[in-house]
Amino acid sequence: MMHKQTIHDLNVAGKNVIVRVDFNVPMTDGQITDDNRIVQAVETIQALRTAGGKLILLSHLGRIKEAADKAKLTLAPVAVRLAELIDAPVTFVPATRGAEVEAAVASLQPGDVLMLENTRFEDLDGKKESNNDPDLGKYWASLADVFVNDAFGTAHRAHASNVGIATYIKESAVGLLLEREIDVLSTTIENPKRPFVAILGGAKISDKIPVIERLLTIADSIIVGGGMAYTFYKAMGYEVGTSLVELDKVDYASDMLARGKEKIILPVDFAIATDFRNDAFDRYDTYENIKPNEMGLDSGPLSSKRFAEVIAGAKTVLWNGPMGVFEMPAFQAGTKAVCDALVASNAYTIIGGGDSAAAAIQFGYADSIDHISTGGGASLELLEGKVLPGIAAVQDKK
Repeated sequence: MMHKQTIHDLNVAGKNVIVRVDFNVPMTDGQITDDNRIVQAVETIQALRTAGGKLILLSHLGRIKEAADKAKLTLAPVAVRLAELIDAPVTFVPATRGAEVEAAVASLQPGDVLMLENTRFEDLDGKKESNNDPDLGKYWASLADVFVNDAFGTAHRAHASNVGIATYIKESAVGLLLEREIDVLSTTIENPKRPFVAILGGAKISDKIPVIERLLTIADSIIVGGGMAYTFYKAMGYEVGTSLVELDKVDYASDMLARGKEKIILPVDFAIATDFRNDAFDRYDTYENIKPNEMGLDSGPLSSKRFAEVIAGAKTVLWNGPMGVFEMPAFQAGTKAVCDALVASNAYTIIGGGDSAAAAIQFGYADSIDHISTGGGASLELLEGKVLPGIAAVQDKK
């Protein structure tokens, strides 16, 4: 549960407040294709502005491997979109430190918003951001009186822009978004309303072993879909053709089935294809009938009906990972059916970020889910019970 200082504990009137937000949004040709992470940050930004804070926003965007990446990974378009969302000017400085940054900070008035350039531009010289370079953390901390971390998506990483700043500043707190993420996900693990149903999908078992182990002890049912399902069927001796299988996790899947017993619910039919292409869909068929030259790319209608029945009886549902290759229209029905079942249920519904969140938003379900996490890896690690460095670095309540 929440024991960190929050923005409710701060007096920011007239103070410089450096805010780590997560504006790592998808971009195509300089255009934002999904602004959800910007939208989710607005509540904290507006609360701090209303309280008289002078805001300095930091975020990363993508991964910078060479200087040529900078042109397509600038935060300039994000500053424009944020200004629209908060209906106020956002000053953008195309630098991460230096005289231009310091002059812009010095000119801030209460309620003003300043955004610096992509923090990962600092990674071009020895990965100073990603490796939590102490001098960089100290520099950013020197720009402000208070640090607010509201970037859940990077809370599982110790970077200069979260742990570094928190280490070298006198006062720190979590923002409203991060506070909500901690409260919702911690409550789900510590005291869920039952029956508690977990839905795990995505490509690989190996990505989710720690969270699987945790859920085996606390969930009442675990629905397993996506690419993960084929490794389980392989473990049971069935032909899965050219479907995605982790051969080195077959024994683990077998062990999980033995330990999970009636808890684990697998798809019973799949969308069968002969190749990994949208136009390669052949038919829906059961797991006994996959041929050696075929692959499953989505769960089928019988599976969707079965999953919906389980979800309908739940009081809490946690979903992480799609049921198929939802990016291809021919293989999105299984994932969409899970969305439908969540919305139709009376359960408290949580989507644990990543591709599941992207799918729910893409299909228009964002407003019908109780909580959509903004962090994929961070949400998994919090559900595993790990201490996230970006949260640990923030001051505890006094």
